[in-house]
Amino acid sequence: MNKIEWTDLKYLSGFGNEFASETPSHPNALPKGQNTPQKAPYNLYMEQLSGTAFTAPRETNKRSWLYRILPSVKHFPFKKIDNGLVTHNWNDEEPNPNQLRWKPFDLPSNEKQVDFVQSMATLCGAGDARIRHGVAIHVYSCNVSMVDKAFCNSDGDFLIVPQKGCLFIKTEFGKMAVAPNEICVIQNGMRFSVEVEEASRGYILEVFDNHFVLPNLGPIGANGLANPRDFQTPVAWFENVKAIHFKIILKFQGNLFESHQDHSCFNVVAWHGNYAPFKYNLENFMAINTVTFDHADPSIFTVLTCPSLKPGTAIADFVIFPPRWSVAENTFRPPYYHRNCMSEFMGLIKGNYEAKKEGFQPGGASLHNLMIPHGPDFDCHRNATTEELKPVRVADGTMSFMFETCLGLAVTKWANKTCEKLDGEYYKCWQTLEDNFSKLSV
Repeated sequence: MNKIEWTDLKYLSGFGNEFASETPSHPNALPKGQNTPQKAPYNLYMEQLSGTAFTAPRETNKRSWLYRILPSVKHFPFKKIDNGLVTHNWNDEEPNPNQLRWKPFDLPSNEKQVDFVQSMATLCGAGDARIRHGVAIHVYSCNVSMVDKAFCNSDGDFLIVPQKGCLFIKTEFGKMAVAPNEICVIQNGMRFSVEVEEASRGYILEVFDNHFVLPNLGPIGANGLANPRDFQTPVAWFENVKAIHFKIILKFQGNLFESHQDHSCFNVVAWHGNYAPFKYNLENFMAINTVTFDHADPSIFTVLTCPSLKPGTAIADFVIFPPRWSVAENTFRPPYYHRNCMSEFMGLIKGNYEAKKEGFQPGGASLHNLMIPHGPDFDCHRNATTEELKPVRVADGTMSFMFETCLGLAVTKWANKTCEKLDGEYYKCWQTLEDNFSKLSV
């Protein structure tokens, strides 16, 4: 596979900032003092991309102005195409209340060439994009780049978590390179294309309701967790390319549609606003944890959240479990046994997850739905209750994450049967747990 030459990529720093960016080859492409002059610099077209309603409160209002060679409206009509493995039909399968775990999802063989969009497969979800409420969780496993093709999601925002292989992403706002242990968010309505230089795999969290924000810090104070300065947004870049059949693949109300146009959609010479794609390196996360006793709730590891209308409850949280010190005294230190009013989908980017070192592998996943009990396996529990407690490093060389949602998730037919990765013996990791109480009574 060809080596992708993307050198000296530059980014704008900060989360949700008001940015302004123009390509060095075309200085002053941004209008001065207004958004829509009678005639834009360089004879460009002016186009606004709205991420919220016009009348949303100022502190949550999202929009950007794009100054482009041709407006995005210049395309042929959309026609429905085969959805492949992408679905919003949550009724194909009977509800499954069991703890679920998937072995690593297959990478495509050399004989089968699939790009990012073609490889997307929906694992589970809930809600309806038409009423802007719900989530979907997908995986991708691709081995070729998208050529003369862009993807646009009209249903919601994508949070993409690469697990294997770097993604080289073109967007209307510029270019990003997103490697494993980094994430990126491409928001509702933004067009993008993914290039790869090797077989690549990862996870996608899609939210229909709103956009991701940084969690409130409360008593933590002004600093900690994911700091705003560490988020990176691409700088303006464009290509003025004529193409006989440049494809736009649109995800709309859970279905895929295709349109053709005679030019690249990545033709934005300058832009400004606060609605733009961004990336984040998970190594920059400042972990907070107990320094006395007991196990803090995993919410302290939240990187990004998409709040619901119910205070303190998320449509989706993106949570990570990074390398850190564990120092709690007289404490069962691993994740505790739990029944949760939130659904928990977990994935592993690299290494070994401390609560289940066997069976839960990089590129695989698990799902513990609403109120379904889960927790450490036998070996983890035994070791954690008998080992000498001293300060130790936890999760070195490991990065696991969780998509957590207040919604009950329905598993798709592909995830339940077709992919043949569901681990039917997952439940056995708890069957050897012993009745230690009765031993004391004898």
